[in-house]
Amino acid sequence: MTCIVGLVHGDKVIIGGDSAGVSGWDITIREDAKVFKNGPFLIGCTSSFRMIQILRFGFKPPKIKGDLYKYMCTSFIDEVRKTFEEKGFLQKASEGDERGGCFLVGIRGRLFSIDSDFQVGESHIGFNVLGCGHAYAAGSLFFSRGQRAKKRVRNALRAAEHFSAGVVGPFIIKTT
Repeated sequence: MTCIVGLVHGDKVIIGGDSAGVSGWDITIREDAKVFKNGPFLIGCTSSFRMIQILRFGFKPPKIKGDLYKYMCTSFIDEVRKTFEEKGFLQKASEGDERGGCFLVGIRGRLFSIDSDFQVGESHIGFNVLGCGHAYAAGSLFFSRGQRAKKRVRNALRAAEHFSAGVVGPFIIKTT
């Protein structure tokens, strides 16, 4: 349960996230942020705090080469999968499918979403949202065009917090 908001603004990416750790009806306000930098990458995560810890402290992104989208779909994801497996986080289904978690990645003015099946997406509308508060945040972002970028991200998180029981501040907002 969470809300992660990513917004492309010119050649920058802004990602914000809440601080809720949710288990059933219980919420803990976590000190460890869901939004962080790893080298030149800005990452905002849902799914699992263990995944967040691995991506933040145990993942070493490979050097960017060539086309950025191709790099994200191949070198970047290959290293994420390898790291998840090494750290015991990669989930394998009986059919052989592998699963991780969902997160946003900002790099070089572009915003990518990584799904639990490791597919890489890039929205054409300049923003993306994840987590249980995603619909409220998306609506806020859609109707706030023309406002300052950081304010848009903060207001999207505030809307999600207001309407979703699984989203709680304080909000962590970072820029590439």
